Amino acid sequence: MRFNMPDTIKQQVLVVDDIPKNLQLMGTVLKSIKVKVAFAQNGKQAIEYAKTKKPDLILLDIMMPDMDGYEVCKRLKDNPITKDIPIIFVSALDDVNDEYYGFKLGGVDYITKPFNPKIVQVRVANYLRLKRKTDLLEKL
Repeated sequence: MRFNMPDTIKQQVLVVDDIPKNLQLMGTVLKSIKVKVAFAQNGKQAIEYAKTKKPDLILLDIMMPDMDGYEVCKRLKDNPITKDIPIIFVSALDDVNDEYYGFKLGGVDYITKPFNPKIVQVRVANYLRLKRKTDLLEKL
């Protein structure tokens, strides 16, 4: 069965991870659904990028030095400029409490590593579709 991806070419996803190989892998996975992909290697870069560029979706690792993904999410959700950007946590942490805490902070989804590329593609495409429709409704 083939899933047709929506037209996501004009939408941008920010991938945040401190490990370059993970950024490269996620970039390759997202390339096939034709989204613009930006990368940040730490929380500070992610927050600054989100405030200035306002990506349509953020894929956020949790375990990072200096500022973990939970803190990044909290700061983004506390900022009126970035509070409406959907965040999907992508983490090796697979405990239900980690997932619960991510949702409680405002994450819209939680993907555990290692992940299935096709599942990531479909989830990202679905959230981008929802974001596009939400943005359109707000304009109306």
